[in-house]
Amino acid sequence: MTKAIHLSTTEKASWVSGTAPELLPASSADTPDLRVTAEETISWQGFGGCFNELGSRALKHLSPKDRTRVLDDLFSPDGELRFEFCRTPIGANDYSEDWYSLAEVADDFELQHFSIERDRRHLLPFIKEALRRQPELTLFASPWSPPTWLKRPAVFNFGKLILKPRYLEAYARYFLKYVRAYAEAGVTVQQIHVQNEPVSSQKFPSCVITGEEFALFIGKYLGPLFEREKCSAEIWLGTINGPETDERKSWSSVNDYAFSVMEDVEAGKYVKGISYQWAGKYAVWRTRLGYPELPLIQSENECGDGQNTWSYAWYVADLLHHYLAQDVCAYVYWNMILEPKGISTWGWKQNSLYTADPVTGTLTVNPEYYIMRHYSAFIRRGDRRLVCQRPWATNAVAFKSITAPDATTVVVRNPFTRERTVTVETPDKKMWRVKLPAQSINTLRLPV
Repeated sequence: MTKAIHLSTTEKASWVSGTAPELLPASSADTPDLRVTAEETISWQGFGGCFNELGSRALKHLSPKDRTRVLDDLFSPDGELRFEFCRTPIGANDYSEDWYSLAEVADDFELQHFSIERDRRHLLPFIKEALRRQPELTLFASPWSPPTWLKRPAVFNFGKLILKPRYLEAYARYFLKYVRAYAEAGVTVQQIHVQNEPVSSQKFPSCVITGEEFALFIGKYLGPLFEREKCSAEIWLGTINGPETDERKSWSSVNDYAFSVMEDVEAGKYVKGISYQWAGKYAVWRTRLGYPELPLIQSENECGDGQNTWSYAWYVADLLHHYLAQDVCAYVYWNMILEPKGISTWGWKQNSLYTADPVTGTLTVNPEYYIMRHYSAFIRRGDRRLVCQRPWATNAVAFKSITAPDATTVVVRNPFTRERTVTVETPDKKMWRVKLPAQSINTLRLPV
């Protein structure tokens, strides 16, 4: 039988075995601060991160021992983070060493010059190390920019896809060739998310696409091609980064992408799920209400400023709670490992789970690593989210374990500046009392 476990992290102490939860007598008249009900929602698909070139480079700075430690912790079922659901770019993103696509010869409509040779040197070795440890890893891929000759203007950083049939047909084949080339290289890409952050024109590789343009491309070109060629990769709408505020006045602006594509007769039938990141977090709950049967994921954790502070890690915990409470079925961190300050190709400093110093080879474990661990260490693929009630539900999520059916996993934060004693009721009506350190994140494993 599962033992009651309490693990806690504060700014000063990480992953500490806290005071064990106390089972209260059946006669206890305590009113729970947090009630975990028996009501189940989504089936969890996994936590993960993104495979990026600068991450691959950072990993090589480490000694063989530390490199193995990082890879084992990230991906091994016996590791500490146990990632199961990860992302990779199609062509360049803002954490590539420079900008490129997989078919950059102009007007090559037959894609005769398509090649993943660069990925064989950088991304594929990283991905294969993950697959060696976690063969059941789900991998989804998205472009930050199409090949430049498919855009107007013909540049990586900003611009729009040319909406002429010959260009759209070539771009659809670009995705098909990518999935097949990766399969031939021994890596299965299970999902294609059509465009990274389509709302924004950026300094780094990007492409603005409207909801109607998504519907056109998916419904008339990408979907039919994948169906005709029996491509096993699913088509997802994403990764969406809008609207950029949480104003709740206009349903039309919030639902621009989900509604435009899912209600399109030709496109909607091909879309297997929707992914949201950054400003898209404000649209998740409305999409969930409109399409309760559709899988939703959080596709990129917000990036930070390269300082890897505890205060930002606490913000990441808030993001995790927001998305999980909206019933996403996966949560994907951004850069798993970077050099100090995490400077991107275009100059932005961002956070990472680990830092690898290129001069000394020193490995540093950053605060967001522990935040992710509080969720990913025990919440496994197939677990079911349980509905929480009572006041502390605003700081808690809970899951019914499939691998350990006699356990409930509860992740609960104490946002207060002093220790708080909280009473938790599990679905079997047992009552547990536990002390939560001041300003802490806590993982509870409670027998049921």
